Amino acid sequence: MEFIKSYFKLEERGTTFSTELIAGLTTFLAMAYILPVNSFMLAKTDIPLGGVFLATALAAGLASILMGVLANLPVALAPGMGLNAFFTYTLVFTMGLSWQAALAAVLVSGVLFFIISVTGLRKMIINAIPAGLKFAVGAGIGFFITFIGLKNAGIIVSGPTLVQLGDLAHPTVLLGIFGILLVIVLYSMGNKFALIISIVSTAVLGLLLGLIFPSAFEFAYTAEVFGVTETRNYFLMPEYSSFSFLDMLSDAGDTIFAAFGAFGELFSHPEVFTIIFALLFVDFFDTAGTLMAVGNQAGLVNDEGEIVGSEKALLVDSIGTMTGALLGTSNVTSYIESATGIEQGARTGLSSVVVGLLFILSIVAFPLLSIINGVPVAFDMFGDNIYYSPVTAMAPVLVGALMVGQLKEIDWTDKAIVVPAFLTIIMMMLTFSIATGIAVGFIFYPIVMLAQGRGKDVNKIMYILGVLFVLNFVLTALA
Repeated sequence: MEFIKSYFKLEERGTTFSTELIAGLTTFLAMAYILPVNSFMLAKTDIPLGGVFLATALAAGLASILMGVLANLPVALAPGMGLNAFFTYTLVFTMGLSWQAALAAVLVSGVLFFIISVTGLRKMIINAIPAGLKFAVGAGIGFFITFIGLKNAGIIVSGPTLVQLGDLAHPTVLLGIFGILLVIVLYSMGNKFALIISIVSTAVLGLLLGLIFPSAFEFAYTAEVFGVTETRNYFLMPEYSSFSFLDMLSDAGDTIFAAFGAFGELFSHPEVFTIIFALLFVDFFDTAGTLMAVGNQAGLVNDEGEIVGSEKALLVDSIGTMTGALLGTSNVTSYIESATGIEQGARTGLSSVVVGLLFILSIVAFPLLSIINGVPVAFDMFGDNIYYSPVTAMAPVLVGALMVGQLKEIDWTDKAIVVPAFLTIIMMMLTFSIATGIAVGFIFYPIVMLAQGRGKDVNKIMYILGVLFVLNFVLTALA
């Protein structure tokens, strides 16, 4: 025990062993949805389902443990949402890559990320970013994850006006609202276990309602999938799943190291460099943005304005991506849901180790975890299930509300910061992408500075990044 306290610097960072354990559990509960969601999404590309589930759990587990042990940061990792959609719908369905070649592209992007992380380039990039934009990234992520929480609860849904208020009479939505109200009340009362109590209470309430009134939550949904009418039956409360992936682990033999056999296909593709650059761009700046946000939230910023351990954190992220690609999943990235654990008191990598161990344990405990996973409530025009996550939706809502406090650190009298900061925040939400929000802000910062005649005050790295971001948008549009 003394070794653990000393290694993770628990006393130095004002935390305790029990606090880190509870915080790690909170973070895991907030991001465990990625296990089924990532598995079923990537399985659409014909990757064996059992293999990609195992790859998701192992990659998340190993990367999170490595983050805790090497970087000593309370940041957990897993295959990223958005990146998995890019893998499935862009690389495979649109560009025509096989899933093996797509994994090869992920592997190459991870290697390039690794090179950036072990050279001085990483530090140059982070140090070139103005303090105001760093705070804007943190605040933007706060708005972003609140949006995610409201979306996961079914309170905000897509509609004719792009987004609109969801069906507040929907049983699953009502359960999510209960969780949000509970966590706000408990937090306002000063309860330091507000998140974990709310998650457990909402899960128990949903299970009890489903057991006592099962017929009240049975629902048949009918819609068209590619012009064919289809009907599916759903149960609108959390429930235990009897389905286990244990009997599918033999699939892993088809996914592990599959990327190695597809480099020829990848590099013969006419848009190979666009593919690799897009993966690298999103992974690096998603991670950089997440680290800036959670580092500020946890108070782990040194006198130079850098996140303590950020150099090793980016290195771990790149290793996670390479490991995930070799096992059979899309890019692994740092999760903003780590902020839920930080709000619970996490200040060291011990909480990340707890998250990693729980991900590995999930390989044999999927039925239990199914309680906190998303509840399928309908399906879209592509046949994909639409999930609400009433049991954990309150976590990003509360944490997002706390993270936007970084807005007060921005100098709102400086026009050169106001416009890029605002665009960073608003584009992060509207495009549903941390990396895109950062890109837009970084493009407009040098433009505004030049317009004010202050171009010499801009770090040359910011000009280079601005050009690269514009190039990324152009290449993406052309692809």
